[in-house]
Amino acid sequence: MRIDRFLANLKYGTRSEIKDMINQGRITLGQRPIDDPGMLIDPDNDSVEVDGIPVFYRKWIYLMLNKPAGFLSAKSDDRHPTVTGLLREPFSRFDLDLCGRLDLDTEGLLILTNDGEYLHQIISPKKDVLKRYEVRLAHPLGDYSLLERGVRLLDGKDRPYMAKPAQIVPTGPDGCIIAIGEGKYHEVKRMFEAIGNQVVFLKRIAIGGLTLDPALPPGAYKELTFSEAQTVFR
Repeated sequence: MRIDRFLANLKYGTRSEIKDMINQGRITLGQRPIDDPGMLIDPDNDSVEVDGIPVFYRKWIYLMLNKPAGFLSAKSDDRHPTVTGLLREPFSRFDLDLCGRLDLDTEGLLILTNDGEYLHQIISPKKDVLKRYEVRLAHPLGDYSLLERGVRLLDGKDRPYMAKPAQIVPTGPDGCIIAIGEGKYHEVKRMFEAIGNQVVFLKRIAIGGLTLDPALPPGAYKELTFSEAQTVFR
């Protein structure tokens, strides 16, 4: 890959700005100054530095993030802070997408990645990757058998659909863990509304076999290895 394209992709500047940085001697390869913006490098093996600081690079990035309430599952928004705004260097330099979204007031596990195939496998309805949520309700849990059979709901455009059967494990008089294979608009909230209850707290704690690290506080994130990221499918 050309050195100017490599650094532009990592948001060090435009290609013309990177050319100026090269002319100023600020970019080195193996501690030797680069003099050609078209120079070809191997991103996986070559050691590039900008202003003496090594450039961090991974072909594929997988992050586990503990989303706080009040943050939008988006890259940018005019009204609310976004989860990508929580990222700092070096991960803020990568163009990462969200593997599914959480409502503004919902907390918990998000996966961010630049691996499009991995993302597609997680969000594809055909893969039926279960998502588990911790739920607290406004009223006692009561009879939830309708949710285990499948309940008719409205989607984000008020079109009716039949939600797939949920797996529910009570955790107390007004709480439970619910696992669903879909992720439609406000689905968990609408499920409990369908049986006359209201969700007052919602936190995603697992996607497939990947469980949110309990040591990760809200707003924090950590990099996953490829092997760790693949536990989603186990």
